[in-house]
Amino acid sequence: MMAHSHAHGHAHAHHHHGPSLPATGNLNTAFLLGIGLNVLYVMVEAGAGWWYNSLALLTDAGHNFTDVISLLLAFFALKISQRKPTDRFTYGYGKSTTLVSLLNAVLLLLAVGAIGWEAIERLGTAPALNGTAISLVSGVGILINAGTALLFFRDKDHDINVKGAYLHMAADALVSLGVVVAGVVMYYTDWFWVDAVMSLVIVAVIVWSTWGLLVESLRLTLDAVPHGVDLAAIRAYLLEVPGVTEVHDLHVWAMSSTENSLTAHLVVEEDSSDFQLSEIRNDLRDHFHIPHVTLQVERGTEGHACADAGVYH
Repeated sequence: MMAHSHAHGHAHAHHHHGPSLPATGNLNTAFLLGIGLNVLYVMVEAGAGWWYNSLALLTDAGHNFTDVISLLLAFFALKISQRKPTDRFTYGYGKSTTLVSLLNAVLLLLAVGAIGWEAIERLGTAPALNGTAISLVSGVGILINAGTALLFFRDKDHDINVKGAYLHMAADALVSLGVVVAGVVMYYTDWFWVDAVMSLVIVAVIVWSTWGLLVESLRLTLDAVPHGVDLAAIRAYLLEVPGVTEVHDLHVWAMSSTENSLTAHLVVEEDSSDFQLSEIRNDLRDHFHIPHVTLQVERGTEGHACADAGVYH
């Protein structure tokens, strides 16, 4: 804990890293394996889609290709985020994971717009298709996409960047299952329009799975309170600390997709002697999962004169 002599008495809590961070080595392997498998599958699926003139296969191949790009960006962000802070980037590069998750969500939504337009145009002119071949190719896709999703399953709740990769792969597995169903239906009924309809279903699944990622990524990019952090509970806890009479200028934001920060002004009774910043720091880290804490202490009536008291609640 470091004390500073400014207009107010400042006290900064030491930085601690929370428990439950993703294992970097495992994630490196997951990303590299996932990228390699999906590159191979995109080549096979796109070739099969072109050969059999299947829009559903081409649609899924195009989506899988965007996922390869997404995985590459997410892997790049993971590596960049591990770089140490510098004099220019004093917080480090952890925010890159949030920016990449936002970029991935936007790219996916742009891609499905083009896919949906093509599917609508093709509804009235459905060509004859090989349902058996389409089902077999997509069956392989189920195995590859589901297997890749499982690589990220353990860490998906600790990092929005990893969660984005997991959602892409899980959605792909469902999409491939849909294409298998379309192939079976076309084989037994010759309803070849099902291929275009399934493309529209794929578009709906992608939008549904991506929308939450887009919203959360945008929130974190704008330094909103991260999902799962209860600001009201934090304020209530701080006000219950013995000696604290007021809390203002309270901010919580994401430094990266895995670590949160907090700053706050605490107005403390002038004669308070049992006020312990170290205990507050430990509680915020252990119970609220906020490892980076900065607290400004204002004694007695000094706090009411703070310029920020009426600006930040």
